Amino acid sequence: MHSSHPFRRRTLLALAGASLGAAALGVRAQNGTPLRVILPVGAGSGADTIVRSAQTALVRSLGGQPVVMENLPGAGGITGTQMLVKAPADGNTIAFISNNHAVNPSVFKKLPYDSLADITPLSIVGGSPFVLVVHPKVAARNARELQALMKARPGDLNYASSGNGTIFHLAAEVFLDAAGTTARHIPYKGVGQMVVDLLSGQVDFGVIAVGTAQAHLKSGALRAIGIMGRERVASLPDVPTVAEQGFPGVDIAGWVAAIGPKGMPPAQVRRLHDGIATAFADPEVKAGFARRDEYTVLNSPEAAAQFLRSEQERFARLVKKANVVLE
Repeated sequence: MHSSHPFRRRTLLALAGASLGAAALGVRAQNGTPLRVILPVGAGSGADTIVRSAQTALVRSLGGQPVVMENLPGAGGITGTQMLVKAPADGNTIAFISNNHAVNPSVFKKLPYDSLADITPLSIVGGSPFVLVVHPKVAARNARELQALMKARPGDLNYASSGNGTIFHLAAEVFLDAAGTTARHIPYKGVGQMVVDLLSGQVDFGVIAVGTAQAHLKSGALRAIGIMGRERVASLPDVPTVAEQGFPGVDIAGWVAAIGPKGMPPAQVRRLHDGIATAFADPEVKAGFARRDEYTVLNSPEAAAQFLRSEQERFARLVKKANVVLE
């Protein structure tokens, strides 16, 4: 990510503490109506884990309002986001989106919604660092060696992604661009099969979330080449960042943001923002984040809107540079 990127450390950004606490205490359930939380991602994915880890705390911070989470994956998050956009703007339906939301406008010729105008940003809540990994058969132990291998054997190596134009595809392309090399792209329909084929050696390398990689790195089934963000991560202290290894332009990580449909009343925006901020600041939730090497980021609806716009612009540039062509 850019050096100006707000997600530098796994820290809880200071909010207007007094008003946040007061708002959380004053929040009451919406006439017993459950809060529907749409997750436009598959169950067990990084974003899914992040959001579900805060479900109990969210019920508490919303004054006991039931919280019903629903996975609606498909089309890089478009399926679930379309349901959110169509929902009434009454404060009873929200969604948690990830990087793909900002990528999609650049890789799909037409979306069934405007990814900025048809939503109400509530907060960026956090995310997860990415790691560049290889199958152990690949004779490279760091980013420079992987670069040398690709230069010595042009077009010989291949890399996996969770789908054409997805964040893991673009993250790998960021590295290839920085390294001045090429490799064959093998897109999968989701992270699950991508990881299976990385483990079996069907594909040579790829970028995945640190949380997904941890067990496979520990067992030796995969080898870490470098962290894709600006900072090392606690669970892999000996794995340098790719930037540290001589590729300063490589800086990309995952994020998760809470949004509602467009036109939500300001009182509902405030109620939900404060409830979400309180839930994700819960000590148990934060401890879970730390265990999984995820980071917490809580910001205002205005800051979230600005961030989503800048990420959409950033990914538009990456997509153009990587020459991503839809299947």
